[in-house]
Amino acid sequence: MKQGPPRTLGVASEFVGSTIAYFDCFSGISGDMALGALIDSGADRAVLDAAVEALGLTGEVTIEVRHETRGHAGGTRVLVGVTERIERTVPALRLVVEESGAPEGVKVPALDAINRLARAEARVHGIAEEQVHLHELGGADTLVDVVGVFWLLHALDVVRVYSSPLPAPRGLKGGMPLPAPASLRVLEGSGAVFQPTDEQRELVTPTGAAILAASATFERPAMTMRRVGYGIGAHDAPGNSLAVWIGDEVAGQTGVTLLETNLDDMAPNLIAALAEDLMAAGALDVTVVPALMKKGRPGHVLTVMAPPELVASLSDLLLRHSTTLGIRLSPIQRVIAGRRVIEVMTAIGPARVKVKELDGGPVEVAPEYEDCRRISRQTGMDLREVMRVVAEAARRELGLP
Repeated sequence: MKQGPPRTLGVASEFVGSTIAYFDCFSGISGDMALGALIDSGADRAVLDAAVEALGLTGEVTIEVRHETRGHAGGTRVLVGVTERIERTVPALRLVVEESGAPEGVKVPALDAINRLARAEARVHGIAEEQVHLHELGGADTLVDVVGVFWLLHALDVVRVYSSPLPAPRGLKGGMPLPAPASLRVLEGSGAVFQPTDEQRELVTPTGAAILAASATFERPAMTMRRVGYGIGAHDAPGNSLAVWIGDEVAGQTGVTLLETNLDDMAPNLIAALAEDLMAAGALDVTVVPALMKKGRPGHVLTVMAPPELVASLSDLLLRHSTTLGIRLSPIQRVIAGRRVIEVMTAIGPARVKVKELDGGPVEVAPEYEDCRRISRQTGMDLREVMRVVAEAARRELGLP
């Protein structure tokens, strides 16, 4: 399953080395557990009240926040009560969120989560999305869970969410398969990782699944932790809680696989096209190095850096679209510096700049070639001079010498 690069929340721009949240779902996840964990980690409860008001649900729901324990685990329990349940169809749910006063960075992932819930419930029950009219989608409590979680993340300045593997029980509970079909449907294509567990109850609710599917990358990041919060679940089983770590993403060590092959009977222009296709298919990097092959024939060594989840698909592409008969695979580790992209304004026009970061701070800048090339063509300035001007503007903005 293709997981892809870490996703940013809402409309946030690419930013590495900033605040992240890691959901440690050792006992599963639900919407109320996520709310409790975020408040327990330092988010202001008033933000949740603001979400209720912005959604126009003040007279429809009640919020209770209290400390509870489950065995040796203590944390925050959030109870979202519904005083009058109003069933809403999917279009009505979307309209409530779209017309709310929530920030745009909250609306985007919230609508994504609702859409995933709608698609899942529609498939489970064999009806059109517009006809979905069920408890999991119709209640104001679901709206508060989804919008509340993303608003709390927004208030904590979280730009990326990561998640641990999810516990997956097996069997039947009240005639319903475990894990719940709706939760599995929500997580289809999200890159979620499942681990077997001996528990015989629902651990990942559809709402909890939708929150992660809309925002999370399912891997454990390298981070410095500032705070941790525990959200207590409704079931009284010992340890029934969700942990959320809040901290800063740092340069991390990640595993990749090198795909390597020798080519001595393939035209250079076809190798160039193959390299472009490999990058478009998700390769992290592609290099082509001239080499002297057996019998003195000139050739090339093509090397592809692949994330683990794309090794199979990139290997297939390489075998199908080159003359090679085999590929060498080598697992390696790499250390990654933080990076983000900013746009700077200069006297010759705007341009994007890549910023390299270590320990959360900028250390180097690199102007985007395409932007500088565009300015060079428009102004007639030498490309080197354009890149110098853009780099100096970026350094001034970031306070670099």
